[in-house]
This record gives sequence, structure tokens and C-alpha cells, in this order.
Amino acid sequence: MTDITLDNVTKRFEDVTAVDSLDLEIDDGEFLVLVGPSGCGKSTTLRMLAGLESVTEGDVLASGEAITDLEPKNRNVAMVFQNYALYPHMSAKRNMTFGMKSAGEYTDEEIEDRVAEAAAILDIEDLLERKPKALSGGERQRVAIGRALVRDPDYLLMDEPLSNLDAKLRIQMRAELSELHDELETTTIYVTHDQTEAMTLGDRVAVMNAGELQQVARPQELYDYPANRFVAEFIGSPAMNTLPVDVREDGDGYVAIGDGVDVRLPETDGLADLEGDRLLLGVRPEDLHADAATADTSIQATVSVTEPLGDTTLIHGEVAGTFAKFKVGARSSLRQGDVVEFGADLDRLHLFDDETGATLYHSDRSLETAEQPLSQ
Repeated sequence: MTDITLDNVTKRFEDVTAVDSLDLEIDDGEFLVLVGPSGCGKSTTLRMLAGLESVTEGDVLASGEAITDLEPKNRNVAMVFQNYALYPHMSAKRNMTFGMKSAGEYTDEEIEDRVAEAAAILDIEDLLERKPKALSGGERQRVAIGRALVRDPDYLLMDEPLSNLDAKLRIQMRAELSELHDELETTTIYVTHDQTEAMTLGDRVAVMNAGELQQVARPQELYDYPANRFVAEFIGSPAMNTLPVDVREDGDGYVAIGDGVDVRLPETDGLADLEGDRLLLGVRPEDLHADAATADTSIQATVSVTEPLGDTTLIHGEVAGTFAKFKVGARSSLRQGDVVEFGADLDRLHLFDDETGATLYHSDRSLETAEQPLSQ
């Protein structure tokens, strides 16, 4: 079992900084997901952990020992790739065992035992003599994972392993990967650009953007208390709405006022410091309720597009020129051009700095807590 530390790790490719001063601690046995848009540095980070990319600055440690300059073969790490990387002329079993003797001192009996154990865990015992062309996408993925498991790695790296599967199979494989980790308890670092995948799999989720770590926290905390506007809009589907407002005091407390927006803010320590500032009010589509406006909460939107989703209808609309999304009932009669007044859940409001995107306020949490940029 292994804990991993990235200490001020930076990776540059000539004049491009792919990963910038990354500090991250991954606990022994943890399933940590790195998530972010394409080009954010998550796969580069994974490759540095594997030893496939050198580290420009900083250190990588495993169980307190520096492995920054170790060759991949000396790290006892296994990696599952996006494209499975199976040899087409070899059986599933041969794919799983290929290179084991050159990578370590394994006897034939040990190799057989490890293959049998991994195949049983992954339910591929009947597939071991088949070649990749005779396997489905999900079966190939299991073989690729089995190839990693037979090496009994100190830590396991997965680079978007489900991205080539269809939607239904991805959901099935997510559940299987979660069960597999619970059984093996191997320290696992998993890369994806799919925030739903990240939220459902990770013990914690590390959100990256432009090479920098934005926030690392448990999935629910990321959703409830994003550290900045980027995290707020990246985590959650549909994304959080951010509407331009000013904070004003009206004698009864503080309100967020903007074109089409009039929402009373539950008071917390430090809210007075935001008075008069131009901010962004953050509210998730699921925390808005059609035709539920009151004197304390009113957001007026004009419908532009409706998307029936079966259990709900997603409304694309405009709030005084700002694009926003709302969820309404499954059989809504709203049509393009309709004007709807929404009420907001006052316990689920956020305020962001209009320039930096930093979180300044959560309506159910003190500002001191809201200002913590990372949640290790």
C-alpha cells in the first residue's frame, strides 16, 4: 500500500507549462480522480507519476521516498490506457502476462496464480484464450485492467479507460471499477474529462484547469462548495448559472440586484464587505423553481430552447442577456419566448468575484470557510 505526494511539481514543454506548481497528497488506498477539460494537465500529471514524463521542477514521493527520477520499471506502478493497448495476435492471457518476467522475478506458478486471481476478480476466466478481436469493448477493458492487476502494483494509474465505451457500458464499468477498488484497496489515480464519472468514482476529486489545481475535495463538497467559478461551472450538469449582480443593503439585510435578478442573501459574517461590489450570483438549475418567485427571490427569464429529458425539462433561457439554464417539470408547457419568473433556494446561493472568479460567499457557510481555496 502506498501514499503519493506531488510536491510543487511543474512540467514544461519548451515555452508551454503543462502542469504548474502542483501540490497534491493522495492517501494510501485512496481512489483519487483528476478531472478537467482537454489540455488542463491531468494526463501529463499521470505520466509523471508513471515515470513516462520527466519532472521539470518539484518532487514525486511514494510512501515518503523520492521517486522523481526513477525509471518506470523501478516504480512498481501499473497503468491502464485509454485505447487498451492490447496485442492483437496474443490471447487475453498472454496480453496479461506479457513482459512480467522481464519486469520482475516471477515464477511460472506465480504468474499462473496471479492471472487466475485477476481473471476471477474481473469475471474473464472464460475469455483468457480469446484474442482481442473476439472480445467486446468492455471485455477488452477488463483484460487491460487485468494486465495491470497481475503485477500487484503499489499504485494504479488509469488514463480515461472508459472513454471508448458506449454510454450504457460506461455506467456498468463505473460500478465495476468502484467495486474492484473497494475489494483491492490499491491506491488509484484516475484521469477523466467526464465530471459525472469523476463524481461517481472518486473518494476525492481534484479539478484542474490550465495546468493548475483548482480544488481537491470529496465529490459532494465540490458540488456544494466550489472554490471558484471554474469549479462551480465544471462540476454539475447542467452547469451552475452565474448572473451579474450588485450587493446592496436595503434596511432588512442584503440583496443581490441585477437586471432580472432580485434575491435576498442569507446573512453570514463578512457579507457587508461585499456591498457595492460587482459580483456574479451563482445558482444551480436544480435550485431554481418556476413560478415560485417571492418578495425575497425573483429571477426573470425568457425561454429560448426547451429540452425534454423524460423526468424533467431543461430550459435554456436569457436573464437580461445572460445565458442561463433551468429545470422544470417533465411535461412543461413552456415555449420559446415565454417569460418565466423563478424562485431560488436561498440556502444554495453563491457569490463569485467578477474578475478573478474566486468564491466570496456561500449562503449556508461562513465566508472564512468559503475563502479556503483547496479542501485537502
